[in-house]
Amino acid sequence: MIPRYSRPEMAQIWEPENRFRIWFEIEAHACDAQAELGVIPKSAAKNVWKKGKWDIARIDEIEKTTRHDVLAFLTDLASSIGADARFVHQGMTSSDILDTTLSVQMKQAADLIITGIDNVMKALEKRVDETIDIITIGRSHGIHAEPTSFGIKLASHYAAFARAKKRMIAAREEIATCAISGPVGSFATIDPRVEAHVAKKMGLKIEPISTQVIPRDRHAMFFATMGVVAATIENFAIEMRHLQRSEVREAEEPFAKGQKGSSAMPHKRNPILAENLTGLARVVRAAVTPALENVALWHERDISHSSVERVFGPDATIALDFALMRLTGLINGMVIYKERIKANLESLGGLHFSQRVLLALTQGGMSREDAYKLVQSTAMGVWHDIQAGKPASFEERIKAEPSIKKHVEAKDLNACFDVKFYARHARKVWKRVLAAR
Repeated sequence: MIPRYSRPEMAQIWEPENRFRIWFEIEAHACDAQAELGVIPKSAAKNVWKKGKWDIARIDEIEKTTRHDVLAFLTDLASSIGADARFVHQGMTSSDILDTTLSVQMKQAADLIITGIDNVMKALEKRVDETIDIITIGRSHGIHAEPTSFGIKLASHYAAFARAKKRMIAAREEIATCAISGPVGSFATIDPRVEAHVAKKMGLKIEPISTQVIPRDRHAMFFATMGVVAATIENFAIEMRHLQRSEVREAEEPFAKGQKGSSAMPHKRNPILAENLTGLARVVRAAVTPALENVALWHERDISHSSVERVFGPDATIALDFALMRLTGLINGMVIYKERIKANLESLGGLHFSQRVLLALTQGGMSREDAYKLVQSTAMGVWHDIQAGKPASFEERIKAEPSIKKHVEAKDLNACFDVKFYARHARKVWKRVLAAR
């Protein structure tokens, strides 16, 4: 991933220095276990820890000849350890190192992603509390529907990220496995107790059965979970982009002093952060299908998965981590225009009250079909007048209908036009969302 969309904390997980450090720790811990089992001298295991060093540039140079990264690493490592290097990697195969290392890296990445989700949730919780009493027009199909609480709009996203966090925790648990089982996973050349020791030291569980590689359905689930988190981010970003449209203007992402929206049009205030999040979500989701295709490998193993993971492991986790950080900043800095929310709510002459009038009529004895026809006819008249630029009030026209007065008392009809009615359960719903965490 390019530096523009990378946080140092996540990027360093995929840097060669971290990768080779994990390789070394796996090899050294394996030596400790082998020494305890009497397979290699205890002095040799101590020397591995004491003398083991690696040089990234030299490893890269050696790999030009070996065409094998693990062998290049072991060759370089041997130069610092000396004669005891012959005891390193005993009975092991490259996948023992590569797959266990990838598990560690993905576990590390998951920790940062979970923290990122937490940050988004904290930002959303604050904004929900601030806006729970703001009544806005709800929209279905992009069209005015019924009023709702602006805070509840945000609370729905909070709930989605709470679910995303649970899934990410489960994905972290599933991916955090260690395989030190030797060629084709048979343990013929290495004792399973070595695997158990390495797993404990690296903060992993043992892979119950590996076929030289850790089963790739684990990785597929990890990437698929990240894809869902990315989709959850995009869902908020799309809402933000709609709310910032010139025709809506109910909310706006932060626009910093000195910021420019367009090279050509000085007036522009574009939703660039939200659009960026939409794009980053696409990058993360792009990893899902290849990860699913990696599940099917030839026999006990092949390396068709390897190139995919070397690209998407860093790119998807870095992109998602950055997106979560950017989303947190957007939410914290989001500007909410209360007067514009009110103006949009009232812009169609109160048509959003139509269902309450419909229900009042049916409660008063009118058939649903007749009630619907009457309310819709009145509503369409208001709609066409407003579209023509004429002032029109749904409430006034409904109250002027003689047939309505026969079925609904004045006080009950007046109650139909109380906008606060639509947010009466907002705080209760918000408490349910918080309880469901």
